[in-house]
Amino acid sequence: MPLTIHDQPLPYVDLLPERPAVAVELVVIHCTELPDLAMAREYGERVLHASGTGNSGHYYVDRDGAVYRYVPGTRVANHVRGHNPDSIGIELVNRGRYPHWWDSHQQQMTEPYAEVQIAALLALLAQLRAEFPHLRRIAGHEELDTDLMPASDDPARQIRRKFDPGPRFPWDAIVPASGLERLR
Repeated sequence: MPLTIHDQPLPYVDLLPERPAVAVELVVIHCTELPDLAMAREYGERVLHASGTGNSGHYYVDRDGAVYRYVPGTRVANHVRGHNPDSIGIELVNRGRYPHWWDSHQQQMTEPYAEVQIAALLALLAQLRAEFPHLRRIAGHEELDTDLMPASDDPARQIRRKFDPGPRFPWDAIVPASGLERLR
């Protein structure tokens, strides 16, 4: 049964650069670090760049397994520094460290990923491999953005800027099932 993807393009999607499908080589897994899909959408719609665009993944997978496309894979979304031109960003709805992202005492990510959410992610990865002929690798946001920053509660302490998808993400199940090579 084909995966149902709900198209909900961001208002600025036409301002994002276009690219051919063969340019996509990497999938980056994120978690929203927000309480729900509605808030993730609100964040994605915010214009943050002079180009009139904001930060967003291409696809969002909600806790119930529903999949939403905010940006087509043939457009460059702003989801991970230094890797946007050749990657697709997939955001999994998960609280992560919300609302204390940068508090040094709140760096644990305790919400598990739902089985139905992971099943939908695997179906999406299979579909993306069919659509993007050079898609071969997968990585977590935390592996590509390793910058440290001062903690909000103690500027003398350094914490990870990005920590998603986090320690609860089931890499051992995803990598073999997806057929993608883990980029570390």
